[in-house]
Amino acid sequence: MAIVAGVDFGTLSVRVSIFDSVKGRIGSATADYPLHRKKEDPDHATQSHAHHMDALVKAMKGALEAAAVAGQAVEAIALDTTGSSVIPVGASLEPLDDYYLWCDHRAWREASLITAAAHAQNLQAIEWCGGTYSSEWGFSKLLHWLRNNPEKRGQMAAALEHCDMVAAVLCGITDPQQVPRSICAMGHKWMWNASLGGFPSDEFLASVDPLFAGIGAKLKGRFAASDTLAGRLSPEWASKLGLRAGIPIPVGAFDAHWDAIGAGVRRGDVVNVIGTSTCIMAISDETRLVPGVCGVVQGSIHPGMAGIEAGLSATGDIFDAIARRAGTTVAALSKGLDAYRAGQTGLLRLTWDNGDRTVLVNPELGGITLGWKLTHTAEDELFAAIEGTAFHTRVILERMEEYGVPIQRVINGGGIPQKNEVLNYVYANVLNKPVLAPETEVTSLGSAIFAFLAAGAFKTVEEAQDALCPKYRVYQPDARSAETYQELYGLYRTLYFSFGQPGSDAAAIGDVLPTLRNIAARVRS
Repeated sequence: MAIVAGVDFGTLSVRVSIFDSVKGRIGSATADYPLHRKKEDPDHATQSHAHHMDALVKAMKGALEAAAVAGQAVEAIALDTTGSSVIPVGASLEPLDDYYLWCDHRAWREASLITAAAHAQNLQAIEWCGGTYSSEWGFSKLLHWLRNNPEKRGQMAAALEHCDMVAAVLCGITDPQQVPRSICAMGHKWMWNASLGGFPSDEFLASVDPLFAGIGAKLKGRFAASDTLAGRLSPEWASKLGLRAGIPIPVGAFDAHWDAIGAGVRRGDVVNVIGTSTCIMAISDETRLVPGVCGVVQGSIHPGMAGIEAGLSATGDIFDAIARRAGTTVAALSKGLDAYRAGQTGLLRLTWDNGDRTVLVNPELGGITLGWKLTHTAEDELFAAIEGTAFHTRVILERMEEYGVPIQRVINGGGIPQKNEVLNYVYANVLNKPVLAPETEVTSLGSAIFAFLAAGAFKTVEEAQDALCPKYRVYQPDARSAETYQELYGLYRTLYFSFGQPGSDAAAIGDVLPTLRNIAARVRS
């Protein structure tokens, strides 16, 4: 028997869970931290490193109390975070600014520059992250910071992902050259590719902007997957957290990737981690290109396999925005949605409210809803938004299958599928496949699995999954609903690629509104 702590830093809070290798989760606690937004700049989203660490201390104390476990009994701790969440640091790893959070999109101009330069110079690395660099990713955010903080540039010794920063701090590492660098983060968000020699060259980056000159020297560190130790818990942080100094800390990763491990991902599975956004992941024995997909990185999700990541830039955020505009909550607005039938609203929703992450990789898009009538309600819009995220997910899964990623099971992980059965049924009907949802929450379970591996309690990821992952609820597609969604999906694909690609021929969309109306009338009758 072993006891470990699994830590998950989400968008608004950190969750610490204490796990027993036999009993599973025995206690957990969360602590919130603020997300800094600006009304005058909707692309702005930052968080404080100090707030994160204060919340970690508070949540750890609460989790130990809930588990009735002494801190000295914890044998390892592992931590995942959002990403790409980037922080510039000084010579001793002191923060020079707040994190550019994953959902900060201020760097869309910088992302466009990187994409244009990469294609102009035939940079091979750009193809491994879908052919388009994103404003959500590391180099674009770092360049935006360099451009907008001239007074701090000279102090910057490195830029770190949140998962690497928190691991380094807990291990007492203060030398930027010795920090752990998660290949999960570096591979998916920074164009790091071992087969291509690491990062793009300094010459390429400096051609994007001279502010990148010599940047490679500031991105040094120990690049590794999560089966490697970042280090061991320092006496200072052991005292703050109430744990034993010296316990192992594996190299961290992104929260969604470890959530996929906690959801039980195996070869042939796709896991949709559905929360504020959606991260769509699969693992494969082969490392092969998939155009428009955010990244294919060896060792990023499962240390021994290629990790494939795609996703939606906003999901739960869209549901929350609809409810907020209606002056209510998603929970209240969802009551009665189980009586809705496929296509009955006559609305078709393109859920680009935060841009498109995959497969168009276009942050400049905005949400579109077609088919409005004077009688439509906020409930109708919410149901259409759920349908829209399912249609978008189908576009992504079809792209993955087209390029040789087998999809035998679809698992809906994350927080929303745990409390919204309507969403799971809609996804099953839109995809026309059974959808599995873990019977219990898996947040921080992936972290615990890697902590157990670091502690030596299990030999493989699969052994730990067999012991700890929950069983599934299965949502089967309904034949009539699937048939309706098949018809609507044809319209959705037309709109997706017509509206979503600059210069595309939009002549084919003239039949969309009449068809939507006819489908809705047929379903209602």
